[in-house]
Amino acid sequence: MRLISRLALGTLVSTAMTFAAGTSASAQEKQITLGFSQVGAESAWRTANTVSVKSAAKDAGINLKFSDAQQKQENQIRAIRSFIAQKVNVIAFSPVVESGWEPVLNEAKAAHIPVILTDRAVDVKDTSLYVTMIGSDFLEEGRRAGRWLEERYKNEPGPINIAELQGTVGSAPANDRHAGLMEVVKNDPKFKIIASQSGDFTLAGGKQVMEAFAKTYGKQINVVYAHNDDMALGAIQAMEEAGIKPGKDVTVVSFDATKGGFEAMIAGKINVDVECSPLLGPQLMSAVKDVVAGKQVPKRIVTNETVFPMNVAAQTLPSRKY
Repeated sequence: MRLISRLALGTLVSTAMTFAAGTSASAQEKQITLGFSQVGAESAWRTANTVSVKSAAKDAGINLKFSDAQQKQENQIRAIRSFIAQKVNVIAFSPVVESGWEPVLNEAKAAHIPVILTDRAVDVKDTSLYVTMIGSDFLEEGRRAGRWLEERYKNEPGPINIAELQGTVGSAPANDRHAGLMEVVKNDPKFKIIASQSGDFTLAGGKQVMEAFAKTYGKQINVVYAHNDDMALGAIQAMEEAGIKPGKDVTVVSFDATKGGFEAMIAGKINVDVECSPLLGPQLMSAVKDVVAGKQVPKRIVTNETVFPMNVAAQTLPSRKY
């Protein structure tokens, strides 16, 4: 009887261990793996975006394979092909530029791996190559900035000369923030863009471009239209070194609404900052889970954002998360 009891007990323990092992393996098999290719770390906004994606993946129990493209499209294409080879469940990426993605996206489609775009769009004829795009409406951001400028200068005859610090050439935010502004002011002859050059979304780039603008145009510049806060902050340094008072001698319009941008508004050096939230991680992970579960997701998921003029910066800064 003792022998039988020991055998029975051994069988139960063995069965329990096998079941536990099977459950663990099953849980591992069910864990979603997401391959994510980030543009780089070119700005405070991008750093906050990366932190949001990584923390949201951890909170959601998603296995994240992260790649930094260092602002090079070839690095992103290489990363996406690596994700395909690793047979991840979903691929997400924030494209460096809009064009040139069809070949690699077709490879993902052939491998039956759904693709989600974050922050930036791609220009492809076949929109079935991606499931959804999550992020800001850059065109509307440009319109908001344009409408603010029209209100700011509505009682002034002009000319209002604009020096534009563009983002990365060919990128969606650079294209759309320019187009949105032009859509609003194109019929108002007093507004004129007298200079436009890319600062690649970096502080150093913004400073370098603004140094050249200040030497060439000097006091002719009425408005600096910077496509992000980092370039605006670099431009502010260049203007101050050239003896120009940003926010007073020159109206400074910026985008992103980061803490650095708010601090510059409080100091009176940025006049308005159009919000562009980097905190896309939770929305991305929710979409990833829905896609894996076979649920329908909207083709375009737009984040809710606003415009912050200088006079609200002090009261709003304490609540900023990036």
